Amino acid sequence: MKYIRLALAYLLLLGTPGVAQVAPFPSGFRTERVATDGAELHVRIGGRGPAVVLLHGYTQTGDMWAPLAAELAREYTVIVPDLRGLGLSSRPPAGYDKRTQAADIAAVLDRLGVQRAAVVGHDIGNMVGYAVAARYPERVTRLVLMDAPVPGLGPWEDVVRNRALWHFSFGGPDAERLVAGRERIYLDRFWNEFAADPAKLTDATRAHYAALYSQPGAMRAGFAQFAAFEQDAVDNKDFASAGKLTMPVLAIGGAKSFGETMAAVMRAGAADVEGAVIPNAGHWLMEEQPAATIAAVRDFLASPR
Repeated sequence: MKYIRLALAYLLLLGTPGVAQVAPFPSGFRTERVATDGAELHVRIGGRGPAVVLLHGYTQTGDMWAPLAAELAREYTVIVPDLRGLGLSSRPPAGYDKRTQAADIAAVLDRLGVQRAAVVGHDIGNMVGYAVAARYPERVTRLVLMDAPVPGLGPWEDVVRNRALWHFSFGGPDAERLVAGRERIYLDRFWNEFAADPAKLTDATRAHYAALYSQPGAMRAGFAQFAAFEQDAVDNKDFASAGKLTMPVLAIGGAKSFGETMAAVMRAGAADVEGAVIPNAGHWLMEEQPAATIAAVRDFLASPR
Protein backbone atom coordinates (compact mmCIF):
# COMPACT_ATOMS: atom_id res chain seq x y z
CA MET A 1 0.00 0.00 0.00
CA LYS A 2 2.81 2.45 0.77
CA TYR A 3 4.08 2.19 -2.83
CA ILE A 4 0.58 2.87 -4.15
CA ARG A 5 0.36 5.94 -1.92
CA LEU A 6 3.75 7.16 -3.15
CA ALA A 7 2.71 6.72 -6.78
CA LEU A 8 -0.57 8.53 -6.16
CA ALA A 9 1.28 11.40 -4.49
CA TYR A 10 3.50 11.67 -7.56
CA LEU A 11 0.49 11.68 -9.88
CA LEU A 12 -1.01 14.48 -7.83
CA LEU A 13 2.27 16.34 -8.10
CA LEU A 14 2.19 15.99 -11.88
CA GLY A 15 -1.24 17.53 -11.99
CA THR A 16 -0.66 20.33 -9.51
CA PRO A 17 -0.98 23.78 -11.11
CA GLY A 18 2.19 25.83 -10.82
CA VAL A 19 4.49 22.82 -10.28
CA ALA A 20 6.58 22.62 -13.43
CA GLN A 21 8.15 19.40 -14.65
CA VAL A 22 11.39 18.27 -16.24
CA ALA A 23 11.44 16.97 -19.82
CA PRO A 24 9.34 13.80 -20.11
CA PHE A 25 10.61 10.43 -21.28
CA PRO A 26 9.51 9.39 -24.78
CA SER A 27 6.01 7.95 -24.97
CA GLY A 28 7.34 4.49 -25.80
CA PHE A 29 8.94 4.10 -22.37
CA ARG A 30 7.17 2.01 -19.74
CA THR A 31 7.72 1.77 -15.98
CA GLU A 32 8.07 -1.24 -13.71
CA ARG A 33 8.65 -1.81 -10.01
CA VAL A 34 11.46 -4.27 -9.47
CA ALA A 35 11.94 -6.02 -6.13
CA THR A 36 15.54 -6.31 -4.96
CA ASP A 37 17.03 -7.53 -1.69
CA GLY A 38 15.39 -5.08 0.71
CA ALA A 39 14.04 -2.50 -1.73
CA GLU A 40 11.75 -1.88 -4.68
CA LEU A 41 13.09 0.23 -7.52
CA HIS A 42 11.03 2.37 -9.86
CA VAL A 43 12.44 1.66 -13.33
CA ARG A 44 11.82 3.20 -16.75
CA ILE A 45 12.47 1.02 -19.82
CA GLY A 46 12.38 1.90 -23.51
CA GLY A 47 14.02 1.39 -26.87
CA ARG A 48 15.46 -1.71 -28.48
CA GLY A 49 18.96 -3.11 -28.87
CA PRO A 50 21.96 -3.56 -26.54
CA ALA A 51 21.18 -2.47 -23.00
CA VAL A 52 22.31 0.76 -21.35
CA VAL A 53 21.64 1.55 -17.67
CA LEU A 54 21.52 5.22 -16.61
CA LEU A 55 22.15 5.98 -12.91
CA HIS A 56 21.29 9.39 -11.46
CA GLY A 57 22.84 11.31 -8.57
CA TYR A 58 21.85 13.30 -5.51
CA THR A 59 19.28 16.12 -5.75
CA GLN A 60 17.87 14.36 -8.82
CA THR A 61 16.16 11.14 -9.92
CA GLY A 62 16.16 9.07 -13.08
CA ASP A 63 14.11 11.88 -14.61
CA MET A 64 17.37 13.76 -15.29
CA TRP A 65 18.20 11.32 -18.08
CA ALA A 66 15.12 11.91 -20.28
CA PRO A 67 17.00 13.77 -23.09
CA LEU A 68 19.80 11.17 -23.20
CA ALA A 69 17.29 8.31 -23.00
CA ALA A 70 15.39 9.72 -25.96
CA GLU A 71 18.59 9.81 -28.02
CA LEU A 72 19.86 6.36 -27.01
CA ALA A 73 16.50 4.59 -27.37
CA ARG A 74 16.92 4.75 -31.14
CA GLU A 75 19.63 2.08 -30.93
CA TYR A 76 19.62 0.74 -27.38
CA THR A 77 17.36 -0.68 -24.72
CA VAL A 78 17.54 2.07 -22.11
CA ILE A 79 17.01 1.20 -18.42
CA VAL A 80 16.64 4.07 -15.96
CA PRO A 81 16.04 3.27 -12.27
CA ASP A 82 15.54 5.61 -9.37
CA LEU A 83 18.20 4.58 -6.86
CA ARG A 84 17.25 2.96 -3.58
CA GLY A 85 15.55 5.51 -1.33
CA LEU A 86 15.23 8.21 -3.99
CA GLY A 87 12.56 9.33 -6.42
CA LEU A 88 9.74 6.80 -6.63
CA SER A 89 11.79 3.87 -5.33
CA SER A 90 11.16 2.53 -1.84
CA ARG A 91 13.00 3.94 1.18
CA PRO A 92 14.29 1.06 3.27
CA PRO A 93 16.14 1.77 6.52
CA ALA A 94 19.43 0.30 5.28
CA GLY A 95 21.37 -0.84 2.25
CA TYR A 96 22.72 2.51 1.02
CA ASP A 97 26.29 1.30 0.65
CA LYS A 98 27.05 1.16 -3.06
CA ARG A 99 27.97 -2.53 -3.03
CA THR A 100 24.41 -3.33 -1.97
CA GLN A 101 23.02 -0.91 -4.53
CA ALA A 102 25.09 -2.64 -7.21
CA ALA A 103 23.10 -5.75 -6.34
CA ASP A 104 19.91 -3.69 -6.80
CA ILE A 105 20.97 -2.93 -10.37
CA ALA A 106 21.90 -6.56 -11.02
CA ALA A 107 18.41 -7.54 -9.82
CA VAL A 108 16.87 -5.07 -12.29
CA LEU A 109 18.88 -6.62 -15.12
CA ASP A 110 17.83 -10.11 -14.01
CA ARG A 111 14.18 -9.10 -13.93
CA LEU A 112 14.41 -7.69 -17.46
CA GLY A 113 16.34 -10.68 -18.81
CA VAL A 114 19.43 -8.59 -19.58
CA GLN A 115 22.77 -10.38 -19.27
CA ARG A 116 25.12 -7.51 -20.15
CA ALA A 117 24.77 -3.74 -20.30
CA ALA A 118 26.71 -0.51 -20.58
CA VAL A 119 26.42 1.62 -17.42
CA VAL A 120 26.31 5.42 -17.30
CA GLY A 121 26.43 7.27 -13.98
CA HIS A 122 26.44 10.82 -12.66
CA ASP A 123 27.29 11.96 -9.13
CA ILE A 124 26.25 9.19 -6.69
CA GLY A 125 25.29 7.21 -9.79
CA ASN A 126 29.07 7.11 -10.47
CA MET A 127 29.61 5.35 -7.18
CA VAL A 128 26.88 2.80 -7.81
CA GLY A 129 28.08 2.37 -11.40
CA TYR A 130 31.65 1.66 -10.32
CA ALA A 131 30.37 -0.89 -7.78
CA VAL A 132 28.29 -2.61 -10.47
CA ALA A 133 31.32 -2.84 -12.76
CA ALA A 134 33.62 -4.02 -9.96
CA ARG A 135 31.22 -6.55 -8.46
CA TYR A 136 29.79 -7.84 -11.75
CA PRO A 137 32.51 -7.15 -14.36
CA GLU A 138 31.19 -9.86 -16.68
CA ARG A 139 27.90 -7.97 -16.97
CA VAL A 140 29.25 -4.49 -17.81
CA THR A 141 30.33 -3.83 -21.39
CA ARG A 142 31.31 -0.18 -20.97
CA LEU A 143 31.26 2.32 -18.13
CA VAL A 144 30.68 6.08 -18.27
CA LEU A 145 31.18 8.14 -15.10
CA MET A 146 30.33 11.83 -14.96
CA ASP A 147 31.71 14.54 -12.67
CA ALA A 148 31.97 13.04 -9.20
CA PRO A 149 34.60 11.11 -7.26
CA VAL A 150 34.46 7.45 -6.33
CA PRO A 151 35.04 6.66 -2.62
CA GLY A 152 38.41 5.09 -2.01
CA LEU A 153 39.78 5.63 -5.52
CA GLY A 154 42.52 8.04 -6.58
CA PRO A 155 42.62 11.33 -4.64
CA TRP A 156 39.58 10.47 -2.49
CA GLU A 157 41.19 11.55 0.79
CA ASP A 158 41.98 14.97 -0.67
CA VAL A 159 38.49 15.28 -2.13
CA VAL A 160 36.70 14.67 1.17
CA ARG A 161 38.75 17.42 2.85
CA ASN A 162 37.36 20.02 0.43
CA ARG A 163 35.25 22.41 2.51
CA ALA A 164 32.73 22.76 -0.32
CA LEU A 165 31.80 19.11 0.28
CA TRP A 166 30.70 19.53 3.90
CA HIS A 167 27.42 17.84 2.95
CA PHE A 168 29.27 14.51 2.82
CA SER A 169 29.16 14.55 6.64
CA PHE A 170 25.78 16.22 7.08
CA GLY A 171 22.95 13.93 8.14
CA GLY A 172 21.07 12.26 10.93
CA PRO A 173 17.85 13.20 12.75
CA ASP A 174 18.98 16.75 13.56
CA ALA A 175 19.83 17.40 9.90
CA GLU A 176 16.43 16.06 8.88
CA ARG A 177 14.72 18.45 11.33
CA LEU A 178 16.76 21.40 10.06
CA VAL A 179 15.90 20.70 6.43
CA ALA A 180 12.24 19.70 6.92
CA GLY A 181 10.05 22.20 5.13
CA ARG A 182 13.15 23.84 3.64
CA GLU A 183 14.05 21.16 1.09
CA ARG A 184 14.07 23.58 -1.83
CA ILE A 185 16.41 25.96 0.03
CA TYR A 186 18.80 23.10 0.85
CA LEU A 187 18.80 21.70 -2.67
CA ASP A 188 19.22 25.14 -4.25
CA ARG A 189 22.58 25.30 -2.51
CA PHE A 190 23.82 22.33 -4.60
CA TRP A 191 22.34 23.60 -7.84
CA ASN A 192 23.75 27.09 -7.37
CA GLU A 193 27.22 26.37 -5.99
CA PHE A 194 28.13 23.47 -8.26
CA ALA A 195 26.92 24.96 -11.55
CA ALA A 196 28.93 27.07 -13.97
CA ASP A 197 25.67 28.83 -14.79
CA PRO A 198 22.95 28.27 -12.15
CA ALA A 199 20.31 29.68 -14.51
CA LYS A 200 20.63 26.52 -16.60
CA LEU A 201 18.89 24.71 -13.74
CA THR A 202 15.48 26.23 -14.33
CA ASP A 203 12.81 26.82 -11.74
CA ALA A 204 10.84 24.02 -13.41
CA THR A 205 13.70 21.59 -12.79
CA ARG A 206 14.24 22.76 -9.22
CA ALA A 207 10.54 22.61 -8.34
CA HIS A 208 10.24 19.09 -9.73
CA TYR A 209 13.08 17.62 -7.70
CA ALA A 210 12.36 19.63 -4.56
CA ALA A 211 8.83 18.20 -4.53
CA LEU A 212 10.16 14.65 -4.80
CA TYR A 213 12.80 15.18 -2.10
CA SER A 214 10.11 16.67 0.15
CA GLN A 215 8.23 13.36 0.26
CA PRO A 216 8.29 11.54 3.64
CA GLY A 217 11.63 9.84 4.26
CA ALA A 218 13.29 11.16 1.10
CA MET A 219 15.81 13.39 2.84
CA ARG A 220 16.68 10.64 5.31
CA ALA A 221 17.43 8.32 2.40
CA GLY A 222 19.50 10.98 0.69
CA PHE A 223 21.58 11.56 3.80
CA ALA A 224 22.04 7.78 4.06
CA GLN A 225 23.67 7.75 0.62
CA PHE A 226 26.40 10.04 2.00
CA ALA A 227 26.65 8.28 5.35
CA ALA A 228 27.65 5.11 3.49
CA PHE A 229 30.75 6.70 1.91
CA GLU A 230 33.11 5.41 4.60
CA GLN A 231 31.99 1.84 3.97
CA ASP A 232 32.01 2.47 0.21
CA ALA A 233 35.68 3.49 0.41
CA VAL A 234 36.53 0.25 2.23
CA ASP A 235 34.59 -1.82 -0.31
CA ASN A 236 36.11 -0.05 -3.29
CA LYS A 237 39.65 -0.50 -2.02
CA ASP A 238 38.87 -4.21 -1.74
CA PHE A 239 37.53 -4.21 -5.30
CA ALA A 240 40.62 -2.38 -6.58
CA SER A 241 42.98 -4.73 -4.78
CA ALA A 242 41.68 -7.52 -7.02
CA GLY A 243 42.73 -5.56 -10.12
CA LYS A 244 41.62 -2.65 -12.24
CA LEU A 245 38.45 -2.70 -14.29
CA THR A 246 39.14 -3.97 -17.79
CA MET A 247 36.08 -2.73 -19.72
CA PRO A 248 36.41 0.59 -21.59
CA VAL A 249 35.68 3.57 -19.33
CA LEU A 250 34.76 7.14 -20.28
CA ALA A 251 35.37 9.68 -17.50
CA ILE A 252 33.57 12.99 -18.17
CA GLY A 253 34.15 16.15 -16.18
CA GLY A 254 32.67 19.62 -16.44
CA ALA A 255 35.36 22.15 -17.35
CA LYS A 256 34.38 24.27 -14.33
CA SER A 257 33.98 21.32 -11.99
CA PHE A 258 35.93 18.03 -11.93
CA GLY A 259 37.35 18.51 -15.43
CA GLU A 260 40.35 16.30 -16.13
CA THR A 261 40.33 15.05 -12.53
CA MET A 262 37.61 12.59 -13.52
CA ALA A 263 39.99 10.70 -15.78
CA ALA A 264 42.70 10.76 -13.09
CA VAL A 265 40.27 9.27 -10.59
CA MET A 266 39.27 6.47 -12.90
CA ARG A 267 42.80 5.62 -14.01
CA ALA A 268 43.35 4.60 -10.39
CA GLY A 269 40.64 1.96 -10.79
CA ALA A 270 40.43 1.08 -14.49
CA ALA A 271 42.93 0.04 -17.15
CA ASP A 272 41.24 1.47 -20.25
CA VAL A 273 40.17 5.05 -19.54
CA GLU A 274 39.24 7.79 -21.99
CA GLY A 275 38.76 11.29 -20.61
CA ALA A 276 36.43 14.02 -21.81
CA VAL A 277 35.89 17.57 -20.58
CA ILE A 278 32.65 19.40 -21.36
CA PRO A 279 33.32 23.13 -21.96
CA ASN A 280 31.31 25.77 -20.10
CA ALA A 281 29.85 23.23 -17.71
CA GLY A 282 29.91 22.77 -13.97
CA HIS A 283 28.67 19.65 -12.21
CA TRP A 284 25.20 19.52 -13.78
CA LEU A 285 26.28 18.33 -17.22
CA MET A 286 22.89 17.20 -18.50
CA GLU A 287 21.29 20.53 -17.61
CA GLU A 288 24.16 22.89 -18.42
CA GLN A 289 25.47 21.38 -21.67
CA PRO A 290 23.07 18.62 -22.74
CA ALA A 291 24.03 18.46 -26.42
CA ALA A 292 27.75 18.09 -25.77
CA THR A 293 27.20 15.60 -22.96
CA ILE A 294 24.81 13.46 -25.00
CA ALA A 295 27.24 13.48 -27.94
CA ALA A 296 30.15 12.35 -25.73
CA VAL A 297 28.17 9.44 -24.27
CA ARG A 298 26.62 8.40 -27.59
CA ASP A 299 29.96 8.45 -29.44
CA PHE A 300 31.71 6.44 -26.73
CA LEU A 301 29.00 3.77 -26.66
CA ALA A 302 29.11 3.48 -30.47
CA SER A 303 32.91 3.50 -30.83
CA PRO A 304 34.35 0.21 -32.18
CA ARG A 305 36.71 -0.41 -29.26
